[in-house]
Amino acid sequence: MAGKQDDQPDRLTGPHRAAADNHVIDALLPQEIALKAETIGVAKARCDTLSLLTLAVLAGAFIAFGAIFMITTIAGAGTMPFGMVRLIGGTVFSLGLILVVIGGAELFTGDNLMVMAWAGRRISLASLLRTWAIVYVGNFIGAVGTAALVFLSGWPGLGQAQVGRTALAIAAAKADIPFLEALVLGILCNVLVCLAVWLSFSARTVVGKVVAIVPPIAAFVAAGFEHSVANMFFFPVALAIKWGAPAGFWAAAQTSAADFQSLTVAAAVGNLVPVTIGNIIGGGVLVGAVYWFVYLRQR
Repeated sequence: MAGKQDDQPDRLTGPHRAAADNHVIDALLPQEIALKAETIGVAKARCDTLSLLTLAVLAGAFIAFGAIFMITTIAGAGTMPFGMVRLIGGTVFSLGLILVVIGGAELFTGDNLMVMAWAGRRISLASLLRTWAIVYVGNFIGAVGTAALVFLSGWPGLGQAQVGRTALAIAAAKADIPFLEALVLGILCNVLVCLAVWLSFSARTVVGKVVAIVPPIAAFVAAGFEHSVANMFFFPVALAIKWGAPAGFWAAAQTSAADFQSLTVAAAVGNLVPVTIGNIIGGGVLVGAVYWFVYLRQR
């Protein structure tokens, strides 16, 4: 098997050989990653509904934690260079996918790689769409639930309300993105997210997985690309602040709800639709389908 160390003594056989193989630390080769991704896709499609939904709720919460970490970190950082602020924000946001991959959860954007199992006829289209639908709903529940909890905790008022003001500004900027632009930003985002997941499949250690995940995630956040599950947190928490923040918050933030008129439920839906479509194209087609074509189509 490619990826095993070439200097493994030939005298090891049976259980001794298996024990030695378990200690191999070389990263998987791309061909092996493709097979692993396909096998994982099959397992996801066979997962029972309740377990799948529960894992999806966890993933929505995990991505929300990454967003909370990012907002808290960059709030009030207006004096820093633009690129540096985005780099720091993207780096800390990667906490979300680290929790998903290592902690174990089901994230819609990463699950777009299941296209490889479908293209290889290991799962049906109905199974693929069922999994995506359950995971998408679960991600939404987890992200919105976390938004509600963090709003009730008083988190928006941190840093003299700079945290809440930053959350509002992020969501308002997303609400103003035109449909086509949001679609393309969604494509670019999930190319990087699925590449992060793809690279994590190659790693054999927790440290290796973390190192593989951080750069692509930091890159998509720094570049301003659009992630559907992250936006399931950004919009609800900003709307909660807009509708329910006390007068003291607005005084400390030196702004008002009237300054965020474009931030509405309709705007949130108008963002999620093109971003979700773009995420599917970016992760399912430009990563999953391409790697299937290169490594698995001739089987």
